[in-house]
Amino acid sequence: MRGIRSRPGKRAAAVLLSAALVAGLAACSNDPLAEQYRAGENKGFISGDGAVQEIPVEQRGEPVVFAATTETGDPVASEDYLGGVLVVNFWYAACGPCRAEAADLEQVYGAFEGEDVAFLGVNTIDSAAAAAAFAQTYGVTYPSAIASETPAIKLAFAEKTPIQATPTTLVLDAEGRVAARIIGQLPDPSILKTLVRETLAESS
Repeated sequence: MRGIRSRPGKRAAAVLLSAALVAGLAACSNDPLAEQYRAGENKGFISGDGAVQEIPVEQRGEPVVFAATTETGDPVASEDYLGGVLVVNFWYAACGPCRAEAADLEQVYGAFEGEDVAFLGVNTIDSAAAAAAFAQTYGVTYPSAIASETPAIKLAFAEKTPIQATPTTLVLDAEGRVAARIIGQLPDPSILKTLVRETLAESS
């Protein structure tokens, strides 16, 4: 199935736990972790410099094949997205640059509504409840796979492309191959929009 934008049927446990966690995240109204990152204080985060790498079609190699569970308990798999563009963002809740780029990613996601483009987060360390709380606090409406529950998803991507920083954002083509990657915080929404449009145009 294509163009997954939201899935019904949230797990009751995740909803109840996330409600409690939202209060903790929301209490940091000025988001000190994101502010520390913007000020150059990485506080131990493994972060890149926003470098953008586009991969020519003939150099993309094999598709990334994965299966996982989202923060709402729904299954998600690479085959769900074949035929369109998939943006994959690796993140975790305590990551300052992840918080700083959340609104930009959501903006790009919304810009492609109705087109054959989907977004999927990959939360690398948190529980489903913590990921759900982050999504509610930062207004993220696309799903995230929870690597703590299905750790094989990290290996599936690492086998195909380096994941050396958090956050890292990948653009997958219609065959599920990595077409572009942004290492570190998204420098500007327009950059990701351009990468998505170019990749989308390949199959038009």
